[in-house]
Amino acid sequence: MPDGGAWVVALVGAESTGKTTLAAELAEALPALWSAHAGPAERARWPRPQAARVGEYLREFCDLHQRTPTRDEQQAIAREQSRRIAAACRQHPVVVADTTALLTAVYSEQVFGDTSLHVDALAMHRCQVHLTLLTGLDLPWQADGLQRDGPQVREPVDHKLRRALLGDGQSFSVVSGSGGARLEAALAICGPALRRHLDRTPPTVERPRWRHLCGRCGDPACEQLTLRLARDS
Repeated sequence: MPDGGAWVVALVGAESTGKTTLAAELAEALPALWSAHAGPAERARWPRPQAARVGEYLREFCDLHQRTPTRDEQQAIAREQSRRIAAACRQHPVVVADTTALLTAVYSEQVFGDTSLHVDALAMHRCQVHLTLLTGLDLPWQADGLQRDGPQVREPVDHKLRRALLGDGQSFSVVSGSGGARLEAALAICGPALRRHLDRTPPTVERPRWRHLCGRCGDPACEQLTLRLARDS
């Protein structure tokens, strides 16, 4: 768990699952939530708090070079994503990351069969991020630039993300719903997590470390089962 003063929420998920839209909406909504629960010291340090939104560096890379990165370029992209998150943490009380080095590592595995980035990416994710939101697959796939590989990669990438986070013992919450419902679901998860960060209350036996996976029942398989049933009906 990170020890820095800024509170970082990271959005990870397969392509075309609304990460960028949700990140922008959270960056608008979270400063008010922060102000409502911040103590006098925090409010004195940040009298007019704003949230930083750290965009996906991969998109910038593809736009600049007009191509997707090679295997040898993946590590530099992951490190630049982490560097930008760290820089934002020094200037803002709330940081919304779209996305983190973990997604770069997962796509490197998906595209190149390369798992060499996972250890560092998971360590950096653990170091930087307080709350991880995994965007669900309930939105339709849409083409959007060079970095999109197609709807067929969404389930494999989603599976690899869950496996990586769960295997490393890192908590995440699945966000689903369309339009305003997706933002409401995300804010319902962010509220308790942000209050806990501002309270600085350590977890105890009576108050276990927060670990929420599915928005309804906490079962990581629940949301996937719901989607499969909807597709098969």
